[in-house]
Amino acid sequence: MGALSPWHWVILIAVFVLLFGAKRLPDAARSVGKSMRIFKAEVKELHHDDAQPSVTPAPPAAANPTPVASERVDTPAAEPDTRSA
Repeated sequence: MGALSPWHWVILIAVFVLLFGAKRLPDAARSVGKSMRIFKAEVKELHHDDAQPSVTPAPPAAANPTPVASERVDTPAAEPDTRSA
């Protein structure tokens, strides 16, 4: 009883046609097909990338890296001259 009989398929197709209309069904099928092609291409690309690991050279280390703002040591600013003349 696990498989659908031909009558089940006929009823299922009739319900889809009634719900979505005959005009929308080809567009929906086309969209699903396009999505499946894109998905297959992406999966193939992932498998291709996993098979051939890319070797990227590490960036050269900087001789004197610029300190982050929280690591900077500010020199004390000169005090303004408050002596009256």
